[in-house]
Amino acid sequence: METTIRVQASFRLKADLMERLRMGAKASNRSLNNFVENVLLEAMFREPNETTKASIAEAMNNKDKKAYDNVDELMNELMK
Repeated sequence: METTIRVQASFRLKADLMERLRMGAKASNRSLNNFVENVLLEAMFREPNETTKASIAEAMNNKDKKAYDNVDELMNELMK
């Protein structure tokens, strides 16, 4: 079995973020340390699939982008 080497780290986080992390850990029935480690791993190493990559590229390169002033305007457009 391969041994995982862990290092201790200290971070300053906003109080509301820390509370959300604690709530997420509790809801997942995991330790805060394990929960934060998994959130960071997911954020750093999750690779989008090819369809998602293509959609991102299309959105970034679309010259006919429309800006919306509010969510209601966007939702009305989407519901057409």
